[in-house]
This record gives sequence, C-alpha cells and structure tokens, in this order.
Amino acid sequence: MTEPLSPPRKRSPLNRTRLPSQPPAPRSRTSHGLTRAAAEGRFALQRCANCGEYAYPARDACPSCLSSDLPFVDAPSGGELVSETLVRVPADVYFRERAPWRIGLVKLDCGPVMVSHLHSDCIDGERVRMSLQLDKSGQAVAFARPQQNAPAMQDDRQWREMTADPKYRRVLVTNGRSAVGLATVDALLKAGARTVHVGVPENWKPFPEEERLRALPGVKLVPLDLGDERSVRDVAADIAGKTDILVNTAEFVRPGGLIDRQGASFFQMELAETYMGLVHLAQSFGPAMRMRGADGVDSAAAWVNVLSVYALANWTPFGAHSAAQAGCLSLSHCLRSELHPGGVKVMNVFTGPIDGEWFQTLPPPKVAPRAVAEAIVSGLRSGLEEVFVGDVAQDVRRRLAASPKALERELS
Repeated sequence: MTEPLSPPRKRSPLNRTRLPSQPPAPRSRTSHGLTRAAAEGRFALQRCANCGEYAYPARDACPSCLSSDLPFVDAPSGGELVSETLVRVPADVYFRERAPWRIGLVKLDCGPVMVSHLHSDCIDGERVRMSLQLDKSGQAVAFARPQQNAPAMQDDRQWREMTADPKYRRVLVTNGRSAVGLATVDALLKAGARTVHVGVPENWKPFPEEERLRALPGVKLVPLDLGDERSVRDVAADIAGKTDILVNTAEFVRPGGLIDRQGASFFQMELAETYMGLVHLAQSFGPAMRMRGADGVDSAAAWVNVLSVYALANWTPFGAHSAAQAGCLSLSHCLRSELHPGGVKVMNVFTGPIDGEWFQTLPPPKVAPRAVAEAIVSGLRSGLEEVFVGDVAQDVRRRLAASPKALERELS
C-alpha cells in the first residue's frame, strides 16, 4: 500500500535547492499523437484502418499488414502486469536522482505489450489500468495503476512526478473577486493545498466574500492588480519563491467586436487585465517557479490559465474578448516552452460562457464557476495540459477538429 504523504518540513534557506533535470525527451513526429492524448487525459493508440490491429510504440506502418493508415484512436486501458523490476542505479541523471524507480511490462487487452512506469500498489500478475502521462520532459509515457482505487493512491512518489497534485502545495489564485477565483480557492483547500494566496485587485474596495475568505485557515489575501506591473512585482518579491502552483483567473469580459465598439478604451482595459497581466505574472513568477521544479514533494509544479474556449475560434458577439483570449493562449504556449526546462506544467482550462453577470442574457448551457474549479483540481491531479469544461467548450473542440472553416462561419 502507498504510504500517505507527510506534510513537508520547513526548509532551511542555507540548503541547496536541487536543480531540475529531465528524463530522455527525443521522440518521433508520429509519437506526438500519444503526446496529444496524454495532454487531454485520453488513452489512445494507433489502430490499423486495414486490419484493425493496435500498434505500440508509434510507427509509420502496421506491424501486421504493413498498411500506412494508422490513425490514433481511444483504446481499452485494461491490461495485466506480466513482469516488473526495480531500477536502483539508472544511467540517466533524472532517474538516478529519484532511484529506486519501478518499471514493468504490461500486456494490454487490445494486444500490444507496453513498457510502463508502475504505481507502488501494482502487483505482478494482477490487472492494471493504463494511462498516458506527460513526464517532466513534456513527452508521453505509459503509466500503470491498480484497477481499484485505494487510500492514498495519489500520494505515490512516481505518480506525483507525472502530475501536479495540489496536496501540501502552496498556491496563488490571482483574482479572488471573480466567481471562478472564489470557487477555485474552495476547491484547492478541499484538495489539501497547504496555503492559498488570493490576489485582490483594488483591495481598498470591499467585496461580499472578503470576510469569509479571511476566516478560512490557510488562506492569505494579497493586494494584486495584474494590469499594474509594480503591484505584481511587489507580490512576487514576497511569495514567488514559495509558489508551487499559480492559477491565473484574470477576468475582463465585455460584449462587442470591432465595429460596434467605439473608441479603444475597452480594448486597452481588456488587454491590460488579461494579456499584459499574463506578461507581468510570467516575468515576475516564472523564473522562480522554473528554478524550483525539482524541490521535493512540494516543488513548483504547474501554471494554470483559465481561458475562454473562443480563444480557439472567434465568437463575433464577444469578438474583442475572443481576440484578447487568443493572445493569452499564444502567450501560454510561449510560457510552456520557457517553463519546460524546470519541469513545470502549463495547463490551459477552456470554458464556455460562465454563469455570471456578463453572460446573464445568454441562454443555457452555461458553466458554473464550481465546475471550472473542480476541473482545475482534477486536471492538476491527472497532470493534464488541455482541459475543456462544459458542453459549449466540448462542442467547439469537436467542431474545430472536424472543420475549422465551418466553425468560423457558424460562430459568426
């Protein structure tokens, strides 16, 4: 059984912080189909369109009939652990620092045999369930867990290397005034976060949930205005070195596109709060988080951006908002690349219209803030990079994959 994780001790500032290292990263272009599936939390393998055989590892021709038509499809995730070993002296630096490391061979129900990282509760000869995870290099690897859940399963040492579980970690939620920000604070505390710093823009102005937040154990309010570079830097000077997860809940929603809006003031305000806010956060918190990517059980682990799904395809009634979100999405890809050397994940959470004041005139379906918060925690626990919340977001995702041009016409 997995040993429950103990609260980490306070570190001495005189001790050396272990520098991040990465497992082997080179992959073929074809294998990035596995990476996409892992980023979205799916277990997918190549399946020959000609003979129906599943193939692993990723390849360009079917090993049974040599057909080149090998699309990635969702596959059955069950299997049997046929052998396992404990590697005590790995050749690679990343695994040597974390030895001993458990790996094994799993015979999948759908055919292939996979070399897999093993959860400590997996037993030789028993059934396991497989998943594709993103390791610290950002590449997809196979991971085997027991079929049945057990207490403290999330605390497995190797599993935590693949995920960003909030348990015993210190988190910054950037906007505590928004409904999503408030729900996220509650969800993180429930998930076992050690400390949650909550940013409050215009902290001189009271808001309804302020007293409740101040009364919650483990919650600390900090004055944080994302559009003000100095405000972000002042907060970072205090807590950047002890922020393990950053959840960017910046919110500025106004209707209108280009022609219907008069003047540039709303554009400037929206970009200052969202796009420039992300720039300020990245410059102030990014270097410290990248440096702490291997700092024990409560190392820097993840950066979360809550974005509109219309960052992927412009929605004319909120066209300017969609464009600002698209800029933030592009920045998040840059941020992911720059945090990659530290092993810090960047997770984008795409939502449809959120049930709040700026979307109150829209018909259902809309997304409840609580659903967004639960999706954030679930994505962190699973180590995902892309999360789609709600019926609208899932629908846009499917239609974008089917025909981007058709979706553009339909949204306009």
